[in-house]
Amino acid sequence: MLIDSHCHLDFDEFRLDLDQIIKRAIASDIKFMVTISTCIRYFARVQAIAEKYENVFCSVGTHPHRAHEEVDITAEELVKMTEHPKVVAIGEVGLDYHYDYSSPEVQKKSFLNHIESSRQTGLPLIIHSRSADEDIEKILRDEMKKGDFPFILHCYSSGRKLAQVVLELGGYLSFSGILTFKNALEIREIAKTIPHDRLLIETDAPYLAPTPYRGRRNEPSFLVKTAEELAITLSISNEQAARITTQNTLQLFRKMRKAAERQKDA
Repeated sequence: MLIDSHCHLDFDEFRLDLDQIIKRAIASDIKFMVTISTCIRYFARVQAIAEKYENVFCSVGTHPHRAHEEVDITAEELVKMTEHPKVVAIGEVGLDYHYDYSSPEVQKKSFLNHIESSRQTGLPLIIHSRSADEDIEKILRDEMKKGDFPFILHCYSSGRKLAQVVLELGGYLSFSGILTFKNALEIREIAKTIPHDRLLIETDAPYLAPTPYRGRRNEPSFLVKTAEELAITLSISNEQAARITTQNTLQLFRKMRKAAERQKDA
């Protein structure tokens, strides 16, 4: 069994055939999916999907691209929204300096609010980082001194140094379909250096479809290909890759694990 730790099922690309997408995921032994919030203003759509499908959970948060649209969201408001039983994480949030959608100052303010809500709730913080490794490192180091919080660098595509910082601070790293790309040699080399108990996988659907589906809309069922590539990269079996990443996901997303246990006992 596999878990898609990061997808965006509320995006318009899935509006017409979401039922079929969920069915294909289940048929591919994708046990659970976490659909990720990018804009609190539209969180109701994310929540509705998580409520409709038993094996779908969700997060709540503001993507750095949208930080300028939600500058007044407080940590207290985020904490309140996590009371929903299907909300198992906070984010995605972070820093993205590749595009100029939100200023660095606004992104940092949002990032700090989300960190505080993660610290208060104990829910994992899902971090987006692009062209911002130094500032991500500084904020994580500074904030950890104020109190621990669980976190993951999703869709990892940064350098070796940040990966080691994440591990040093107790975080996790998630690898997407990028792992399967022919030119992603450095990402595969970084994956080899990550302790097996800190590894997750994701689709980031509808983006970054793995080989051999590149150029198509990504979806949770395609996670199988990323898991297979991870197994090759680590020189382990497909079954081991599935077991490792599933255990790690349930360890990090503890609220989802408890819900899964209740489902099993029901």
